Amino acid sequence: MAILKDQLIHNLLKEEQTPQNVITVVEVGAVHMACAISILTKDLMMSLQYGRLFLRKPKMVSGKDYNVTANSKLVMIAAGAHQQEGESSLNLVQCNVNIFTFIISNIVKYSPTASSLFVSVWSGVNVAGISLRILHPELGTDTDKEQWKEVHKQVVKSAYEVIKLKGYTSWAFGLSVADLAESIMKNLRQVHPISITIKGFYGIKDDVFLSVPCILGQNGISHLVKVILTPEEEACLKKSADTLWGIQKELQF
Repeated sequence: MAILKDQLIHNLLKEEQTPQNVITVVEVGAVHMACAISILTKDLMMSLQYGRLFLRKPKMVSGKDYNVTANSKLVMIAAGAHQQEGESSLNLVQCNVNIFTFIISNIVKYSPTASSLFVSVWSGVNVAGISLRILHPELGTDTDKEQWKEVHKQVVKSAYEVIKLKGYTSWAFGLSVADLAESIMKNLRQVHPISITIKGFYGIKDDVFLSVPCILGQNGISHLVKVILTPEEEACLKKSADTLWGIQKELQF
């Protein structure tokens, strides 16, 4: 192959030895496949949209040794303990800590500068700039006759419903991860709800991570968007932080 290549073309420029667009997905399973396929599909659709003559064909490599992840720009960790029907995600925290400890140490060994990617509120909801809370002050509250609060509850419980129906969740994760990966790889600096340490904000004093709107680019999270919350919403956020801290402080490393 090398001899034929030399006969066909003459190299004028030394190829860059360290690739700049390597993405690593850690796991073998439904979520891993959904992440990989979603990223490739996103790339394919963009190529078709702009009418390019040739579609990009990324090189795909798999393996059990972490040396195949060397020089990754972005590492997506989709591995974790499998959640069973009716099982709370909080029950899997310690098991996942053990898994991540092993994975992260190997990722840092081969890609020390890589960005890592681990798989809105009622008062801020608006349509065309018009706040729905102004039009409907009881929106999302216990006194709301239309019970819009149930929408939030259904979203929270949706993963359990999917697990009950097909045994696992994958494609929602994959499509979401592909969107985040695009912001990092292309430095789009778009706003995404991402988990970040929230200590010092909204009256939270413990070192916990919660998903809040953040600006995401090639260097990871660069800014946290300060969303103005009502006292009720801030109390709910504080309650979530307290719940996570109660579990987190018992973890063993």
